[in-house]
Amino acid sequence: MDETDFWQIIDDTWEAATGDPDEQAERLVERLVQLTPDDVIDFARLFEARFQRAYRHDLWGAAHLLLDGASEETFDYFRCWLIGQGREVFEGGLAEPDDLADLLPEFDEEEDGEAEDLGYAADEAYEQLTGLPLPDVGGRQAGRPSGTPLDFEDPDVMAKRFPKLWERYGDQ
Repeated sequence: MDETDFWQIIDDTWEAATGDPDEQAERLVERLVQLTPDDVIDFARLFEARFQRAYRHDLWGAAHLLLDGASEETFDYFRCWLIGQGREVFEGGLAEPDDLADLLPEFDEEEDGEAEDLGYAADEAYEQLTGLPLPDVGGRQAGRPSGTPLDFEDPDVMAKRFPKLWERYGDQ
C-alpha cells in the first residue's frame, strides 16, 4: 500500500459515512478487512506517520480554538479526525493551521473534531483478519510537540497567530 492508496481509502470511507466520524471508523474497518494483513500493517504505518506529523504546537493551538479547548487526549482525537477529513484538509491544515478556518467552513465543535475510533481501525481490522494484535508500527508520540509552544490561554497570542480562526472561534 502506498500513500495514494491510503488517502483513497480515507476519502472513500469519509464519503460513505457522509463525514460522520463514528460511521467512518466502522466503514474503515470494513474496508481494511478486505485487504491482506500486510496491507493493514502498511495502512497503520501510514496513519501513524501522519498522526506523528500532526503533533505540533501550532496545530494544537488551532484545535484549541476550534474545540474551545483541547487537552492532550482531545488533541490526539482531533489529529485522528483531521486525517479522516482527507488529504486536502490534512495537508492544508499542516501547511498553515489557520487555514482550517477556510478548509472547514461548516465545523461544529459539538459534532466535529474528534475521531478516536479512526485511530484504532487498523488494530481492529488486523485482529479480525488474524486473531492477533496489530504489530507495533511505531507507537504513539513521546516527548513534546514540534514547533514553538503557544500560550493557548492568551487571547492576544492566539488572535495574532490564528487571525482567521480567532475571528470565527476566538473568545467564545
